[in-house]
Amino acid sequence: MKLGIVGLPNVGKSTLFNSLAGGGAESANYPFCTIDPNVGIVPVPDKRLDVLANLYNSKKVIPAVIEFVDIAGLVKGASKGEGLGNKFLSHIREVDAIVHVVRCFEDGNITHVDGSVDPVRDIETINLELMLADLEVIEKRISKTQKQAMNDKTLAKELVVLKKIKEVLEEGKNARSIDFDNDDDRVFADSLTLLSRKPVLYATNVTEDDLADDGKSNKYVNEVRELAKEEGSGVFVVCAKIEEEIAELEPEEKQEFLADLGCETSGLDRLISASYALLGLISYITAGEQEVRAWTITNGTKAPQAAGKIHSDFERGFIRAEVVTYEDLVRLGSITAAKEAGVYRSEGKEYVVKDGDVILFRFNV
Repeated sequence: MKLGIVGLPNVGKSTLFNSLAGGGAESANYPFCTIDPNVGIVPVPDKRLDVLANLYNSKKVIPAVIEFVDIAGLVKGASKGEGLGNKFLSHIREVDAIVHVVRCFEDGNITHVDGSVDPVRDIETINLELMLADLEVIEKRISKTQKQAMNDKTLAKELVVLKKIKEVLEEGKNARSIDFDNDDDRVFADSLTLLSRKPVLYATNVTEDDLADDGKSNKYVNEVRELAKEEGSGVFVVCAKIEEEIAELEPEEKQEFLADLGCETSGLDRLISASYALLGLISYITAGEQEVRAWTITNGTKAPQAAGKIHSDFERGFIRAEVVTYEDLVRLGSITAAKEAGVYRSEGKEYVVKDGDVILFRFNV
């Protein structure tokens, strides 16, 4: 999963990115933890992996990972190349979802680029730039497709979709607001990698005082929640300044620090949880003496396609999936006991993998 962190200047975007990437790197145990200064890869916290590693005496634990991209340079006029606009737009096309950091705190020492704190206005500023950039892409595509569509039924169908998107964008609505009637239209629209079609998760950056009640008493956070509800986006509350402090602590110290703040989880944990929910993702697990590993898939994925996450040969030569739930395996203590209890089962090609399934794939190529 690749998440792009965006926001106007001075909203806490880079502070949040640095704390998230830094916090993850402390416990990371895999290659390429840092690709370059504006990209960080962090592990997805999953306590189930450590429990299974103890059960199997595994040599390695490999969590699922998230790649965060700190996308710089967005200002008014970004769609026309203002600031680092073109660079911003090229980077954001590559991400699975946008984490939009919005400032929901007052601080006279930190200047707001527009002179006052107004998260809804800030969101509209960025949304407008994304829609303008998309409109330019769509208009060029329509111009290119129009002549060819006269003699091509597939292109004619695509032209209908392109014109529908153009109409919505010109109304000032983002592309993700469109509900397509059939899968073909939806797949084509997704292939355009439109900026305003990306799922969005709003990170409302607040002061330490607003963390304990999850921002419920913060009027700015409530405004963002209302907006997000209307457009079907996600919201989570974070204090970038606190996350920066947490990132420097040891695991035990982190829990004590969070407890003192009245929080059960860190901003990173809440962000990951919200991102999984927004994108409809789950994790299944493979376990053995060599390693315990989490694999991220879309909810609703069938067994052969889930196996393909490990290797294409697993999907191509799929025979069956031997499955036990994490809860049953831990409760019974071993695969042997799970088999004796009748909860270790064999599933075929139509089986839909569930979150927390511990799976051994059988295949033959």
